[in-house]
Amino acid sequence: MQSLRGEVVLNMSADKAWEMYRDNDIISKINPQMLSSAEYVHGNGNPGSLRLFRLGPAVSNYVKESTEQIESVETGRSITYRVVGGDLSNMYDPYRVTFNFTPVKGKEEEKCIAEWKAEFEPLDPSTPPPEKARDAALGFLKSFEKFQFSY
Repeated sequence: MQSLRGEVVLNMSADKAWEMYRDNDIISKINPQMLSSAEYVHGNGNPGSLRLFRLGPAVSNYVKESTEQIESVETGRSITYRVVGGDLSNMYDPYRVTFNFTPVKGKEEEKCIAEWKAEFEPLDPSTPPPEKARDAALGFLKSFEKFQFSY
């Protein structure tokens, strides 16, 4: 199994970033150019739930939508899901992503580290690692900072 990771520092608490990521209404408004909508098509965000992400025009040349089955949730900190439908599932199997939101020590209410980690296996050996997905996810996470003041 291959893996790829990246992280960004956000000027907000881990609790705030977690709340924004988990709320479909909020996450759909953060950066519609990257993510136009999110909805639970089965369940409510607990393990076993299915969440559909429809991506916006800024990334639709790479991925248009992704259906993800939530595998584990560490409330307030981490969520792991496996892509079970959409464009990425046509390129990799498995494709599992974990988002972590970790407070920066000494600045717990001011900053957090948002980490994206993928474990994947390309279906075709010539398929490159999902660097575009990583870069898009990190760019999207960074846009949390601008949005946090508008809600």
